[in-house]
Amino acid sequence: MLLLNASFEPLTTLPLRRAVLLVLREKAEVVHRDEAGALLHSATRAYEVPSVIRLRRYINVPHGRRVPLTRVALMRRDRHACGYCGKRAETIDHVIPRSRGGAHVWENVVAACKPCNHRKADKFLDEIGWQLNVTPKVPKGPHWRLINGDVHGDPQWEPYTGHLAA
Repeated sequence: MLLLNASFEPLTTLPLRRAVLLVLREKAEVVHRDEAGALLHSATRAYEVPSVIRLRRYINVPHGRRVPLTRVALMRRDRHACGYCGKRAETIDHVIPRSRGGAHVWENVVAACKPCNHRKADKFLDEIGWQLNVTPKVPKGPHWRLINGDVHGDPQWEPYTGHLAA
């Protein structure tokens, strides 16, 4: 589910349970229902599944904060491609290994496939003659607040997130 601020600004994505609780507690309202017509049933009622909800009260979002470094966000930044060979990435790797003084920051972490991660181990790139195919950097832009899911996670969200994808 996509959560919008009272100003219709996209905030984040939510699990269905959290979205329904916000609507039932009247902290949010349904803006767009699921086009498939899915229903949730309680003992006495049936509820249409929302796709997009909007908070009833505006919340101030600090825009200057760094995007939190999570595995999901890192994989999205690197498009699930290994920073060393370009194949499908399943793990993350610290370019300068943490065991050798590297920090757990955006600029030192890349997505990696298991074979490359295993071969690199705790070595520096110049020790094994490797190069990075990408330059790891902090993601920027308002769409990175949607860190729980993809900007294009649901085609029904396009009217609400289309301007963020650029």
